[in-house]
Amino acid sequence: MPRSNWLFQLLLVFLIILVPLPGRPHPHVFISQRTGFVFDDQGLAGFRVNWTFDEMFSVMISEDFDSDHNQTLDAKEVAVIKEKAFGYIAPYNYYIHVRIDGKPFEVKFIKAFNAWLDNGVVCYEFFIPCHVSAVDTPKQVVLSPYDPEYYSDIYFPDKAPLNMENADAFSTKIQMARDHATLIYYDTVNPMAIFLSFKRK
Repeated sequence: MPRSNWLFQLLLVFLIILVPLPGRPHPHVFISQRTGFVFDDQGLAGFRVNWTFDEMFSVMISEDFDSDHNQTLDAKEVAVIKEKAFGYIAPYNYYIHVRIDGKPFEVKFIKAFNAWLDNGVVCYEFFIPCHVSAVDTPKQVVLSPYDPEYYSDIYFPDKAPLNMENADAFSTKIQMARDHATLIYYDTVNPMAIFLSFKRK
């Protein structure tokens, strides 16, 4: 093969890899999510969600909302972040997609929102009420975090991605796997999900 043709084909391969296709979204924000499944006396009470953001988004939030630039977010700054850098995802279930016994659960509101800086990295925490009473047969809950528009890429960390609170009174099984019942991003991806099964002991 002539050297010029070889160089042209090599350049073409790099362009295909590096240049995104028009019309195809790609993430700009990367979020590591830890999920707590919170129980009360009746059964599941809801989900405690903790997000840790990437460095670039953290710098942007810090510059825009840490008004006194002291690397600490006070209550007023957190309230502004909730309004301007979190509330807009409410129509998307706050990126938390839930099924209970196969039926979609709409996340209508969240509680106890907080935000802070951890060595310059922005973290959010919030609680999603979701009451599911335990019975003698297993209740099936599937939780999958994703942005349907793929502006944000949400993933589970390798270390301590989930925990259960006050679950000792119930028989539980929990695992992470691909949700083969759901397709996202132009029907090309099965998102990762947490599968929880619980019942009375």
